[in-house]
Amino acid sequence: MEKDSKIYVAGHDGLVGSGIVKILKGKGYHNFVFRHYTEVDLTNQKATLEFFEQEKPEYVILAAAKVGGIFANNTYRGQFIYENIMIQSNVIHSSYLTGVKKLLFLGSTCIYPKMANQPMKENELLTNTLEYTNEPYAIAKISGIKMIESYNLQYGTNYISVMPTNLYGYNDNFNLENSHVLPALIRKNHLCKCLENNDYDAIREDFAKYPASIKENAKEEEILDYLSNFGIRKSGGKVELHVWGSGTPFREFLWAEDMADACVFLMENSDFDDMVRVSDIENNEIRNTHLNIGTGKDISIRDLAYLVKDTIGFKGEIKFDPTKPDGTPKKLTDPGKLHALGWKHKIELDQGIRMVYGHYTK
Repeated sequence: MEKDSKIYVAGHDGLVGSGIVKILKGKGYHNFVFRHYTEVDLTNQKATLEFFEQEKPEYVILAAAKVGGIFANNTYRGQFIYENIMIQSNVIHSSYLTGVKKLLFLGSTCIYPKMANQPMKENELLTNTLEYTNEPYAIAKISGIKMIESYNLQYGTNYISVMPTNLYGYNDNFNLENSHVLPALIRKNHLCKCLENNDYDAIREDFAKYPASIKENAKEEEILDYLSNFGIRKSGGKVELHVWGSGTPFREFLWAEDMADACVFLMENSDFDDMVRVSDIENNEIRNTHLNIGTGKDISIRDLAYLVKDTIGFKGEIKFDPTKPDGTPKKLTDPGKLHALGWKHKIELDQGIRMVYGHYTK
């Protein structure tokens, strides 16, 4: 890419997209195309193609998606499979029709089977049954991978698929109803700490800054009732945080700006041919040309909860609810293919949590 190349980042204001824009700007790229989802509905084929024909971006980074945690994935199954398939299909096909030089598609490591061999290599894809709670989202992302491969093989396009592990960072989703596990733990531990200190004004300030379906001037009894819906309970002066699941599953976490840096690295230095080169080719069949992006390190949800608790300074008790779903028992990537291309992560989990919480409280 040249510094004045026209770059469209779909999902530019999300956790990953905003990080990618930050990295690109820091490297001197300046010719961007941005559209909020209220301006261009990427689930609409006609609107998407008209946008591409009008703007004619040279490079596309597809970070737009409908995302959420276990509850959201399992509750809005139809929305998750429909919206994600439509978004990625329309963007990829419009890129092909308008001659985009290079496209990078972001998926998720939930594409791998629930009982995949660990750590998960790219060739674990489609070897077994998916985790039920996020199956619709995973199938949508698998469709994106296969669409990328198929267009490259039939039409000679230069598109790349990357599968990031669980991401976290400054521009995360802290909604109590549908956030992922790490931002949820950060916000809940913060609210527990405020409750522990009887600092209801700080809780109201939190409600004003971040998504919450409660009025900002709520009374103390209303606040306690509201927080109890999310596992935050106070009784006899003691505060407890109840966390979904047994705490035994292991998860891997990657700093979002490290992920963004990996994406820009690949856009600048790698092509689809490189993905084929580092993939395992069997029987002359080209498949699994996507790349894992991760740290190759994981942590149990229990240990993660206590790491966040200690970082934030909440002194109460954490209890786990094994009647709630755990999801996949272990989901650790093998980023060996990406390492072979010359990229590794920089920010470790404990440092990243301190950085996010410092930003959160500001």
